[in-house]
Amino acid sequence: MKIEDEIKGRFRNEYHKGLINLNYTTRHLSYEFNQALKEHAVTEQQYNVLRILRGFRAEAPLSISFIKERMLDKDSDVSRIVDRLFLNKMLTRCENVMDRRQKSVEITEKGLELLNSMLIIEKKVDTLLSNLSEEEVQQLNYLLDKIRG
Repeated sequence: MKIEDEIKGRFRNEYHKGLINLNYTTRHLSYEFNQALKEHAVTEQQYNVLRILRGFRAEAPLSISFIKERMLDKDSDVSRIVDRLFLNKMLTRCENVMDRRQKSVEITEKGLELLNSMLIIEKKVDTLLSNLSEEEVQQLNYLLDKIRG
């Protein structure tokens, strides 16, 4: 459906329309993703932290700053997210021996089990763009990279 039909609005020009369309589509996809995460009582930011910890397990333990650099949401309060995941026993947290101001973080078996149980969500997320061909998704990725400069 066209964006003007979706929001019943008008645009100053194609650039304005593109920005509104991108923002609206991002929010729509994020809503769908968050609905799937609710089934596991995990926020998008918590899921992102767990995925980072799993992806860099070979380099564990990881610092909070290492995790923050890789977060999708750069405004996330990673320390608070880590605290909540620690309380739920999804990760371990301890002082860094090299720098006592830093915390070292590592995913636990419980955290890994949660991510494994969420595999169906990952497969569902893959279908959110299924109305595009692989070539169109590559073009979309190219254009999004180009927008960010």
